[in-house]
Amino acid sequence: MATRLFRNARLVTMADPLDITPVERAAIISTNGRVVYAGAETGAPAIPPDGEVVDLGGRLVTPGLIDCHTHLVHGGNRAHEFELRLAGASYEEIARAGGGIVSTVTATRVAGEDGLVASALPRLDHLIAEGVTTVEVKSGYGLDLDSERAQLRAARRLAGERKVTVSTSFLGAHALPPEFKGDRAGYLALLRDKMLPAIAAEGVADCVDAFCETIAFSPEEVDDLFSAARRLGLKVRLHADQLSNLGGAALAARHGALSADHLEHTDEAGAASMAAAGTVAVLLPGAFYFIRETKLPPVDLFRQHGTRIAIATDCNPGTSPLTSPLLVMNMAATLFRLTVTECLAGMTIHAAAALGLAGETGSIERGKWCDLAVWDVDRPAELVYRMGFNPLAARYWRGE
Repeated sequence: MATRLFRNARLVTMADPLDITPVERAAIISTNGRVVYAGAETGAPAIPPDGEVVDLGGRLVTPGLIDCHTHLVHGGNRAHEFELRLAGASYEEIARAGGGIVSTVTATRVAGEDGLVASALPRLDHLIAEGVTTVEVKSGYGLDLDSERAQLRAARRLAGERKVTVSTSFLGAHALPPEFKGDRAGYLALLRDKMLPAIAAEGVADCVDAFCETIAFSPEEVDDLFSAARRLGLKVRLHADQLSNLGGAALAARHGALSADHLEHTDEAGAASMAAAGTVAVLLPGAFYFIRETKLPPVDLFRQHGTRIAIATDCNPGTSPLTSPLLVMNMAATLFRLTVTECLAGMTIHAAAALGLAGETGSIERGKWCDLAVWDVDRPAELVYRMGFNPLAARYWRGE
């Protein structure tokens, strides 16, 4: 058994999402990548003679960060749309004119699986460089079976290229593909009856996601898709209430979704239903900033009802070309008024819950994977307060 003792740490375990007070002079022991002890050095058990000792030099240690909502695997970019937006075009206007999600589809379809892996790796490396040990990756830029499958396979391959945990989501209900223009029913039938069972059978997706919005899919269409996904044993997540309130948060809760994401227009009924269902609210300040949104997500309602809050980069080519989890925490604090504690919980234990992985990672506790981020900072607030500054000293994934 490979055993490693990390000593001389200032430890923030996130076992209690409300407590970020460091344990001074702390130690962590991992065996075969799992935590067997986390706490004061004085209480640490002896390790085997062949165990390795790592002195962390009194640095702050948190769980490895978790980016629980990304579109990391895609072809091309949408810099031209950024220029259009600067000139005054809205996100909806661009999408209705044939831009937006559909404009990435052609580039993704022609990239091929190898090309998708190659283009995603630099983006993944930026996340890893800021302490990310787990990342979620969605499809949704292929919109046919072969291309969606290629995206999901490429996402799975990233875990073989880097020391990182990858969770995948099938987002076939992201937009209507161009070849089905005018035939929504035909695409939805294909999605439900052919694509979804094939993806489930291959086992390349951990979840099914959908974009529930006026420019995407209706609550009734999503409800039908999610019912099919659940019959196949797949968990669900939802892009909800970003541009309007279609009741997406409540819809996600009715299906026991792991998370509902965006949520700028969610009402109190939605927030309460999410809390009751255990559905995590994933806030995406990068997209809010990039598309110049003005409607703030109802953070106070989430607090009032006890809805857990996670945050993520939403790394994607059109509305959040962002690969800095540290900047996301700063944005969540400055734009959404999250506290430092909420930001850290939002990129660790609550992000893990949004992926259904809170039993495996997201906090430094006995039995979980030893995923650590070691920081050259004096206090946790520095991780949220600074912009354009990366204080990561070391990153450990499963104890290595």
